[in-house]
Amino acid sequence: MKYLLGAATAIGLATSAGAHDLGFAGLLSSTNMEEMPEITLSVGKPLADGPITLKSGTGYEVEIVSDGTGELGLEGPGFFRAIWINEVVINDLEVRPLGLDSVEFDDEGTMEIEFIAIKPGRYFLRVPGSTGEGQRVEITIQ
Repeated sequence: MKYLLGAATAIGLATSAGAHDLGFAGLLSSTNMEEMPEITLSVGKPLADGPITLKSGTGYEVEIVSDGTGELGLEGPGFFRAIWINEVVINDLEVRPLGLDSVEFDDEGTMEIEFIAIKPGRYFLRVPGSTGEGQRVEITIQ
């Protein structure tokens, strides 16, 4: 076994622990975290500036902000199943769910979701029941 590990290192193959040099926190290491563009919930305004591209295996924090112009939700079951959610923060309260299907704002406020992008593919987040292009944002995990 020692010979095999040495040979793998010699030809440039890294072991999983040293592949990204992320330290003890692994994928949740601060060196592996990026900010995802903010999602804005507002009547008549687009959710985001355009399509969003994420990298599989990278950690992200996204702020979802509602301006209170209406009771608005955000759904994206395919997207939420393609990520691993570390925590959801609402009013400085941290929730560590097994998963999400959707979220809803009855009033203005901010929610932060910290997650790891896992499954490559094309997904979306949208306001439930909406048909407008601005009420939907395409997300690609590479």
